[in-house]
Amino acid sequence: MPLDTDAILDRRALRRRLAFWRIGAIGLAAVAVIFGALAARGGGEKAGPRGDHIAKIAISGVILDDEKRQKLFADLAKSDAKGVLLMIDSPGGGVTASEEIYDAIRLVAKDRPVAAVVGSLAASGGYIAAIASDHIVAHKTSITGSIGVLAQYPNFTGLLKNVGVEVESIKSSPLKASPSGLEPTSPEARRAIEALILDSYAWFKGVVKERRGLDDAALANVSDGRVFTGRQAIDLKLIDEIGGEKEALAWLGTKGVDTSLPVRDWKPKSGFGGFGFGALAGALADAAGLPGVAASLRRNGESGVLDGLLAIWQPS
Repeated sequence: MPLDTDAILDRRALRRRLAFWRIGAIGLAAVAVIFGALAARGGGEKAGPRGDHIAKIAISGVILDDEKRQKLFADLAKSDAKGVLLMIDSPGGGVTASEEIYDAIRLVAKDRPVAAVVGSLAASGGYIAAIASDHIVAHKTSITGSIGVLAQYPNFTGLLKNVGVEVESIKSSPLKASPSGLEPTSPEARRAIEALILDSYAWFKGVVKERRGLDDAALANVSDGRVFTGRQAIDLKLIDEIGGEKEALAWLGTKGVDTSLPVRDWKPKSGFGGFGFGALAGALADAAGLPGVAASLRRNGESGVLDGLLAIWQPS
C-alpha cells in the first residue's frame, strides 16, 4: 500500500510540473506575439543598413512567393544604397514569383546600378532575376539559360484502374478542374494548358529579348529550354562578363559607385534574432503539449508555395 501511495504522490507532482511548464510556455508565446506586434507596428525609419553603402542581396534556392523578400526589395529601393550586388544561385521556381522578383529588382535599379553575380546556377526563373539587373557576371562553369515554362502534374488513372477505384466528378463545364490527374486529360484541356504555357513563354522571351538586346534569330537560338555554361552564355549575349563579385564591383565603379564603400548584406527579417516567429511559436506550442497547434503555427510561419506554371530547371 505505501508503494501505491508514493506512486500517486509522484504522479500528482509530475502533473503539477507539467502544468507549470505549459502555463509558462503559453505565457512566453503571448509575450512573443506582443513583441511581434510591436515590431510590426514600428516603422517610419529606413529599413536595412543605413548610410552610403553597396547592398548585397542573395537570391537562392527555388523561387517561391515570398512577402518578406518583396518587402526587402521595397525597402532596398528606398534605401541609401548606392549600388547593388545580386548574388544568384537558383534553378528558378514559379513563373509569377519570378515575375515579382523581376519587377522588384527593376524598381531598385531605377535609382542605382544593379549587378548580378551568378554562382553555380541561374536558370529559368533564376535567369529572370539575373536579367532584371543592369550587368550579369557569371563564372566560366556557371549554369544559366533554361528559357522556358512548364506545367507538370501526375496522372493516376492507370494506378486507380489497377486497384479498382473509379473517380466520378460533376462539373459546371468540361474544363473545370482540368487537368486533374484523376482522369485522362482531354485534348481540350491539354490545349487550354498549352495556351497558358505559351503565353507565359512569350512573356519570358520578350523580357529576354528586351533586356539582352537580342534579335529574333539570336533569341530563337537560346530560347529552346537548353542551359548554357558561362563560357557559352557570354558568346550568346546571355551574360555580360566572366568573373565573380570582384568583377561586378568593378563594373559598379564604372557607373559612378564609390567601390570603397562598405558592402553590406541585406536579409529578410525573420524576427527574434533570426529565429522565425512561426518556428518560435511552434516550439512553444510543442512545449505546451499542443503538437497540432505547433504544426499549424510552423506552416503559417513559412512563406512560399510552388504551384501553377513553373520557370524552373530540374534535370532528371
